[in-house]
Amino acid sequence: MYAITGITGQVGGAVARSLLKAGKQVRAVVRSADKGAPWAALGCEVAVADNTDVAGMTAAFAGTEGVFVLMPPTYDPIPGYPLTIAAIAAVREALTAAKPAKAVVLSTVGGHVERENLLNNLKMTEDGLRDLPVPVAFLRANWFMENASWDLDAAKTGTIKSYLQPLDRAIGMVSTEDIGATAADLLQETWNGARVIELDGPAAGVSPNDIAGAFAKSLGHAVEVTAVPRDQWEPTFRAQGAQNPIPRIQMLDGFNEGWLVFEGGAVEQRRGATTLQQAIDRLVQAKAAA
Repeated sequence: MYAITGITGQVGGAVARSLLKAGKQVRAVVRSADKGAPWAALGCEVAVADNTDVAGMTAAFAGTEGVFVLMPPTYDPIPGYPLTIAAIAAVREALTAAKPAKAVVLSTVGGHVERENLLNNLKMTEDGLRDLPVPVAFLRANWFMENASWDLDAAKTGTIKSYLQPLDRAIGMVSTEDIGATAADLLQETWNGARVIELDGPAAGVSPNDIAGAFAKSLGHAVEVTAVPRDQWEPTFRAQGAQNPIPRIQMLDGFNEGWLVFEGGAVEQRRGATTLQQAIDRLVQAKAAA
């Protein structure tokens, strides 16, 4: 039995599907029973708990061969990340009490970087869970190819906007399907202590121009991409409702300036198989089927 948090999202769902395909038993950890219903229909057990519910998480994690931990995304953090700190403490307490055989925690490219940016919350997660009394693996995934879903409607009109710049500069990207498959593989492996795995896609990098080209091929019409001037970022994010957009801006700077990258060295490296075109095609097909 494997307990999967974040199962209603792209990555958690991909982890669960990979395990089910391999014939493994899955326990879906969800915030409400109705969110677990689709997974129950696939044969999963359902446990109701969120990342503030230590008792619920402890029960959900107990007796398992492994737990996939996905901390809730933080796009507009309160300064100091108090919600992240509280969530880390609760998950740590639950894992320590439940003592599953192992834990795989989703982290991020740049999970080792000290410089301030939005991804610091996952560095904090690594630091807070590294010395768990059970084997733990931190899966540092590169920029999600599926982030392009934010641009799908605009791509249909023929123009998308990019905060990644310059437009011909490639950065590493990986599909959420490959992240899920890799996490599922890790859950079925055996090790001691803590390990870090950095996961990239099959290509050396993907640029905004590449994303526009993939949309054009999938949609069957020309798609151009324009860069959003940096001095427009903060007012744009605030107009969208952000109270603290600076960490997000720092993150984008990190990718654009090249300091949010993999640690490399002795850290384990793996690659997914999904191409950008395959990921974009899936996004377009899913939207058409919705």
